[in-house]
Amino acid sequence: MRRLRKIIEKIVEGVLAMSAAITSITVLLIIIFLFDEGLSIFSKKPVDDDTVIAVNSSNPVSKLTGLQIKDIFDQKITNWKQIGGKNDSIKLFRLDEAGTTFTEQQMGSNFERLAICVDSYVVRTPGVLLYFSSKYIPKDFHGKRIEIANITPYSFLMGKQWFPTAQPVAQLGVLPLILGTLWVTLGAILFALPFGLATAIFMAEIANHKVRNYLKPVVELLAGIPSVVYGFFGLIVIVPAVQKIFNLPVGESGLAGSIVLGIMALPTIITISEDALRTTPRALKEASLALGASHWQTIRRVIVPYASSGITAAIILGIGRAIGETMAVLMVTGNAAVIPHSYFEPLRTIPATIAAELGEAAYGGLHFKALFALGCILFIMTFIINLIFEFIAKKKKY
Repeated sequence: MRRLRKIIEKIVEGVLAMSAAITSITVLLIIIFLFDEGLSIFSKKPVDDDTVIAVNSSNPVSKLTGLQIKDIFDQKITNWKQIGGKNDSIKLFRLDEAGTTFTEQQMGSNFERLAICVDSYVVRTPGVLLYFSSKYIPKDFHGKRIEIANITPYSFLMGKQWFPTAQPVAQLGVLPLILGTLWVTLGAILFALPFGLATAIFMAEIANHKVRNYLKPVVELLAGIPSVVYGFFGLIVIVPAVQKIFNLPVGESGLAGSIVLGIMALPTIITISEDALRTTPRALKEASLALGASHWQTIRRVIVPYASSGITAAIILGIGRAIGETMAVLMVTGNAAVIPHSYFEPLRTIPATIAAELGEAAYGGLHFKALFALGCILFIMTFIINLIFEFIAKKKKY
């Protein structure tokens, strides 16, 4: 019988070990997949793969950045001399201009001779900048294809414009999204932490048993409410209130997002902090009171410091809830990809961007890769925040 029990115990231990291994491997594979997809954006160019950008063969310019191409199309750069070429005006030539440049007889009824027309136009126009689909470029093309610089980590992280589907080049600057995420998360924690910690202290040390038994299920019920419901509440109640109180043109703003996320983070902070406060040994409390400390002095100098590691964990989980929230933020922040300068302006967060745009992005395309790169940034931000709080918690212990 004892031998059978040991065999069963060994089997159970093996199942538990296998479960832990499978879970760890799954998480690791998810992280590897995320970074493999996200980091591949830096091997991409900010233009479509089937797009050809070319110049006359005599033009000394052979390489352009995405920003330079955008400035050329926006008429900020109008002369080749501005980007290292000859003193000649830039003549843009796109597919939609073919109808005014060539006759239907020259192009053919089904555009079968358009490639020949394009080739001859590039040859006889020294200042041309051709922007065409590759299917209209002949195999024996006599122009010079321009090399487009790949997207760099610096331009991706420090860029201030997020227009991933813009033409002629995608604008993939994630700085507004990063700042918007940090802006809303900071506001949510500043809102939720005082109220959450105060409620936890009240439930753990001040409220009587009957009141605590009533409040505890109510707080835990708040944690189970779907985020979209919080979003509806914020859109109907908080957004109009913010707009009216602060006399704003629109109520969808970083402040509204911070308030909604703060409310959503409250149950997590309250529950974990309250559990941590209640784990304080009774002997420590009695010793403090026996030395003449009041109840409030005991709470401030004994109970809260003792439960600091649990409170830190509550803050981390609260930040994790706020920084990764999607639907509620998408509904109340205005969803504007601009750098925020105050809490009264619309903004956009990384999770909201991924949720709003992933369904529209072509699988494996530039936009798709950019959204995965945003997921990598969100993972790194959360990881760094956890490391910081872990360091603070360890420092308090010693």
